[in-house]
Amino acid sequence: MDDFVYRALFAGLAVALLTGPLGCLVVWRRMAYFGDTLAHSALLGVALSMLWSINPVFGVALLGLVIAISLVWLQRNQDLASDTLLGILAHTSLGLGLVVIAILQSRGMRIDLNAYLFGDILAVSQNELWLIFASAGILLPIIAWLWRPMIAISVHEDLARVEGVAVVKTRLVFMLLMAVVVAVAMKITGILLITALLIIPPAAARRFASSPEQMAIIAIVLGMLAVMMGLFSSLQWDTPTGPSMVVAAAGLFFVSRLKRKS
Repeated sequence: MDDFVYRALFAGLAVALLTGPLGCLVVWRRMAYFGDTLAHSALLGVALSMLWSINPVFGVALLGLVIAISLVWLQRNQDLASDTLLGILAHTSLGLGLVVIAILQSRGMRIDLNAYLFGDILAVSQNELWLIFASAGILLPIIAWLWRPMIAISVHEDLARVEGVAVVKTRLVFMLLMAVVVAVAMKITGILLITALLIIPPAAARRFASSPEQMAIIAIVLGMLAVMMGLFSSLQWDTPTGPSMVVAAAGLFFVSRLKRKS
């Protein structure tokens, strides 16, 4: 195989290593809509990155941080439901992103929207691969450190608070982790499909797991299988790679539903 295939494969496996345990937390916390909000805001992050001439990964991560802090601040008022706030943030950032991109294009800048919307894993460069590896090396220990507090919050926030868990800080760190993972995974599955890679493998793993740790490990394995199946089916039948990975993950999910609950 050519070098670009190996880079795509290793990049996808590294992202699956992150999205497995983090996706389990998303499923337990019922925060899929927050993942969609970060994905929508990623387009604005890309647009601002081009405007300021910085790496899109850093731009998307920084904007995700702003979204997370804004959500925590808005939730303190408690006069609107979280899904309403997320909807406002998601569509505001998406609208702003499209406006900024239109302005940049009117100035003569060429922007390949398809690459950002649907991913371009086969175009992962060596530098981008090292960036993904470095992100995985930094984020995985943080996820491991956050694991027990996040499980406690998922079970019962008030009880976790009584047990000494810093609920607001833990939730904020989790949101920041989500922002960075979305920024890193953007190159793999694209902005529109990032949440699918976060949600589908953990949802499939839930059928086979008897503990949170088992579910995280199985989610990682299923995510890696989806990456490999999607990548090689894309090379075989010349289909879009990011969407092919999502279809492969969905296939694994529906197969998992055939197993009876233990």
